[in-house]
Amino acid sequence: MQQTAPVKDKKSPLKSSMLSSKQIQRRRRFRKNIPWMFMFVPVVAYYIVFKYIPMGGNVIAFKNYNFTDGIWGSPWVGMQNFKLLFTDPLAFATIRNTFVIAFLSIVVNFPFPVLLALMFNEVRKQWFKKTAQTLLYLPHFLSWVIVGGLVITLFAQESGTINHLLKQWTGETFPFLYKPVSWLTIFLASGVWKEAGFAAIIYLAALGNIDTSLYEAASLDGAGKIRKIWHVTLPGIRSIVILMLILGMGRVMDVGFDQVYNLQNPIVSNVSEVISTYIYRMGLQGGQFSLAAAMGLFEAVIALVLILATNAVARRFGQGLW
Repeated sequence: MQQTAPVKDKKSPLKSSMLSSKQIQRRRRFRKNIPWMFMFVPVVAYYIVFKYIPMGGNVIAFKNYNFTDGIWGSPWVGMQNFKLLFTDPLAFATIRNTFVIAFLSIVVNFPFPVLLALMFNEVRKQWFKKTAQTLLYLPHFLSWVIVGGLVITLFAQESGTINHLLKQWTGETFPFLYKPVSWLTIFLASGVWKEAGFAAIIYLAALGNIDTSLYEAASLDGAGKIRKIWHVTLPGIRSIVILMLILGMGRVMDVGFDQVYNLQNPIVSNVSEVISTYIYRMGLQGGQFSLAAAMGLFEAVIALVLILATNAVARRFGQGLW
């Protein structure tokens, strides 16, 4: 019986030419992108040197750190620092305050840039629109030291402008900065005043990409201004809103040292002491570096969990970041 020789798997000339053309295109694309890769090198180096390498210092959260032995030579104590955190009433109150202020900041501060962008988008007088935008953008460039000074100048009980007017009208003053509720209100309002205008830029850019024919179609259907905003404008920027929410959840635990430190006082410390100020007082002022590192690591883990949870919810609606 005659045996047939095995057929060798040979690539057709057409297929081999297609493969070679793809390889040539990849090489050309790579050569074109070489300058951009070199420009990206400093960015990668910055994050490696100043972001990723310092993460190794988090090991002191599991040690009893001292300057003599250094980071790696200090004695290992395991989870003892975390046990101290969750049994210390001050640390527990600090974590509670951080969650409360972070939640209020998301509820109050997050919608304002969206509302500002919607209002700017409806303004037809260009001179008024540009003037209002400039006035609302400017506070972003002010330091919290300046903003804190303005707030104290306005709301101080003895020399504040508002209390000066209240004393003339009613004969009494009100301790705005020394009552927990009024302090939280001023804290949130100052954050909105400083950052909402600048944050609205992103939403204004997203609004500019909405197809104008959708508004024309809505007008033909008899939709008014509110219905156009609800059915055309908001769906058009929904992906950007969700993206900003996910990114905002990553900073939710980072309430902001500058703002809190410049506005707080000992009388309202029961509501104003947050993780960032706790780390400053315990670490830099108190020298308890391991305890401060444990609090910082706890903050980072909670922020990571919040980002992952928010993205998981957004992904269910087809708007996940990854």
